[in-house]
Amino acid sequence: MSGRGNRGSAGAGASDDTVIRIPPHFYIHVLDLKTNVTKPIIGPETFVRQDNEKVVEGPTKMVIIPPNHYCVVANPVMRDEEGEVQFDQYGQAKLLHADQEVRLTQEPFPLYPGESLDVKVTKLRAVPTNTALRLRAIADFTAGDGTKRWAHDEWLFTGPGTYLPHKNVEVVETIRASIISPNQALRLRALKACKDQGGKDRVCGEEWLINKTGAYLPGAYEQVVGFISAYVLTENIALHLEALQSYKDRFGVDRKSGEQWLITIKDSEAFIPDVHENVIQVVNISTLTNRQYCVILDPMGDDGKNKLGQRKLIKGEKSFFLQPGERLEAGIQDVHILGEDEAIIVKAVLAFKDNGVDRQPGNLWMIRGACEFIPTVEMEIIDRRKAMPLDENEGIYVRDIKTGKVRAVVGQTYVLNQDEELWDKPLPEQIEKLLSAEVDPLADRTARAHNKEAKARLKHKVVSYRVPHNAAAQIYDYKAKRARVVFGPDLVMLAPDEHFTQLSLSGGKPKRPNCIRSLCLLLGPDFMTDIITVETSDHARLALQLSYNWHFEYSSDSAEHASALFAVPDFVGDACKALASRIRGAVAAVPFDDFHRNSARIIRTSVFGLDENMKVKDCFKFTAKQTGYHKCGYTECRAGRSAYT
Repeated sequence: MSGRGNRGSAGAGASDDTVIRIPPHFYIHVLDLKTNVTKPIIGPETFVRQDNEKVVEGPTKMVIIPPNHYCVVANPVMRDEEGEVQFDQYGQAKLLHADQEVRLTQEPFPLYPGESLDVKVTKLRAVPTNTALRLRAIADFTAGDGTKRWAHDEWLFTGPGTYLPHKNVEVVETIRASIISPNQALRLRALKACKDQGGKDRVCGEEWLINKTGAYLPGAYEQVVGFISAYVLTENIALHLEALQSYKDRFGVDRKSGEQWLITIKDSEAFIPDVHENVIQVVNISTLTNRQYCVILDPMGDDGKNKLGQRKLIKGEKSFFLQPGERLEAGIQDVHILGEDEAIIVKAVLAFKDNGVDRQPGNLWMIRGACEFIPTVEMEIIDRRKAMPLDENEGIYVRDIKTGKVRAVVGQTYVLNQDEELWDKPLPEQIEKLLSAEVDPLADRTARAHNKEAKARLKHKVVSYRVPHNAAAQIYDYKAKRARVVFGPDLVMLAPDEHFTQLSLSGGKPKRPNCIRSLCLLLGPDFMTDIITVETSDHARLALQLSYNWHFEYSSDSAEHASALFAVPDFVGDACKALASRIRGAVAAVPFDDFHRNSARIIRTSVFGLDENMKVKDCFKFTAKQTGYHKCGYTECRAGRSAYT
């Protein structure tokens, strides 16, 4: 008896016990082996097991759901309208297989055979303010308020409140409200066709703005794209907008796709661009003083369209914004202030009347100072010119662009007019070097190489050359085909078609051609030295160094004499060759001993010759063909120390 009493003690839970004491709020499942029906036995009770019965579960504590908690029971029992459990004909509780039941706070209850806890007792979710749960229907059902829900429908449960789970509803996510600050908007996108919170129909993919300050909780089919901050507009800042599609803006203006316009502080102090508007750029105000102006290209007309290809002149003092499509031709420009010695060359680009004068496109004219000048849109500035003050020894070459005629302007203050330009006079390279080297033809006449740095010549300035004393320079006019000779001291200024005659004289010892290059011819008296080789009658070869004094005999008033000075290109080489030939002939006729004793007399005689009294003459003159005297009159001959070879 004691053994049976022990096996039947409460809470023993052994399925082989005959007596099972079931405490309050506990239960067991008993299987009838005859009918194979399992039924629950709920405590408090002392259960005496029959031989045909078997305890398959328990004692098990009942499910207790505290306040604000819930659980989910899988395969729940069927109940009638009064809430009583329904049994079949065998006494087995009927189950809703593959179904679930959400049970909230209630009296403790047992789980009938076949029931199980799919979700254990869990605290209900409290949804705070400005928060919502996105819910999704997993099956078609009708809510308690009569709302019909279809599978995959989504909606929100907004706080504050406690969410009561439903077997056909799942929680997708928790949504927090977006806080919209002043001068800010929330950009939303519709995930499917729906109605927004204002009751307006939205299509899938449509975007719109919410600019009401405060917390905004997006709907179930609304996606937050981002926040858009307002552009604060001032007197100096405007917005350049473009329409992304055709629509009516907030000001009630119909906008076409691609249309551009400007928003200033007159329209709005803080502007939030709509979803159909694109901000191209922030435009700063352009301000002109009373000494400035600008030209606007493609200005906008009164109809709001750009006048392509046109120009508009804006004079200061003024402030304005550039409209869409407009641009400044050359930025903000200063008014042209011309002095008395300044002028501006302008060109007409359109036909117009200028103070009663008809101007045709392409016409050029000059505006002279002193004045202030602002070009109109019908003209453009070609050049700005300044008067060039010229001394009596200075000049410039001026070319007429209509006729091509070139002239020299000397000794005056001159301003090029609209039909004139400076002309660069070309010169041969060797003459350029002689002019830029600034070599003194008298002091540096024996120098063969000049190390002076050459200075670049301004080619539009009149070429000038100072002819030294006792010298002459020849200038040839290729247009008139005549030459003129200038005797120094004098200043030569070349006309546009004139060029210097360059001299290439022999130099060195012995004489070599083209050693001395000069623009002027020295007229003497001067001397030249040469080394020649002679041979006596007895075949003795000697090297003689000879020096000749020379000078030109001429009349500066005679054009014939002046032209004869330049008749022979290299008078030094020709004279030295002629004198060397005379000396060689005289020396070849005497033996060495006689030449050694009488060298000076033999050389002087061979050079100057004898007069009618058989005396050695004092000079030897070279004459040019049909021109009288030519270049050289040699007055002295000295024999240097001879060297035997």
